[in-house]
Amino acid sequence: MEFRLPLDPPQINPKIKITDRIMLMGSCFTEHMTAKLNQVKFNTLQNPNGILFNPNSIAKALNSYIESNYIDDSSLFEMNTLWNHWDFHSSLSQPTSLDAVEKINQHMHAGHHFLKGANWLIITFGSAFVYQLKNGEIVANCHKAPAELFIKQMLSIDDVVNSYTSLINQIRAFNPGLNIMFTVSPVRHVKEGFVENNRSKSVLLLSIEKIVSSFSNCFYFPSYELIIDDLRDYRFYAEDMVHPNYLATNYVWEKFSSACIDGKSREIFKDIEQINNALRHRPLHPDSTEHKIFREKTYSVIKSLSDRLPSINWDVELQFFKD
Repeated sequence: MEFRLPLDPPQINPKIKITDRIMLMGSCFTEHMTAKLNQVKFNTLQNPNGILFNPNSIAKALNSYIESNYIDDSSLFEMNTLWNHWDFHSSLSQPTSLDAVEKINQHMHAGHHFLKGANWLIITFGSAFVYQLKNGEIVANCHKAPAELFIKQMLSIDDVVNSYTSLINQIRAFNPGLNIMFTVSPVRHVKEGFVENNRSKSVLLLSIEKIVSSFSNCFYFPSYELIIDDLRDYRFYAEDMVHPNYLATNYVWEKFSSACIDGKSREIFKDIEQINNALRHRPLHPDSTEHKIFREKTYSVIKSLSDRLPSINWDVELQFFKD
């Protein structure tokens, strides 16, 4: 008997290849997917601005990479002994304004150059709620500032669609070959309220439907539905009952691989997993002949992959087994 209704996402075309460069932007769920991609040797760049939750801040960040809008210290503010920027996550805040400007501009530079040569851009929307300063500026991160500084509101479908229609036209001029995939984070923003969270996710889902239907080479991957409707059980959540756990993110990754990554790349994943297992292996007798043979065989596998896929960096693995 089937006790659940499994979801099989539709196949996308073109498929993602292991030699592709992938930029990932958006909510904390982006970190899980980036980790999975990195594990199988994809060339990725994740969130140069740090984690971003709302569509407005993601669009603003991408636009700043295209236009190389570097910052100076006039756009920073000091709070809780750190220098911060409203468009950047607290992970980029620094004890001095000079350090903050340097770090943020390094991330901006990386974002500009990676996006220019990327094959794929994966955008994960987290929430349609935004926090606005009294001057009308929408912030990407509140930096634990007092609540009275902000006005909370929810973006409309038109707000999202209009900003991304303009953004995608800019991106296509900047990088004509870029494919764009949208997804909605399955992380529930329950602090906004249960009803409010569902309304927020609905805005995001309906906005993406309109965007994807208006542009070629734009896709939607149902990570939200895989957790909420397919798995549909609290045992697939972490202890906070909000974030998907290891099992759930693995399930989404498997579905993503099957629907979005080409077959030849998935075959190579098997060799890479063998190498990753070998890297994690801790021998009882490291000087034994048996272990020496094991290392030589693994080195040979890596060298073969390196020759076949020269665009992928295998230096760490080759050095580990050579030594």
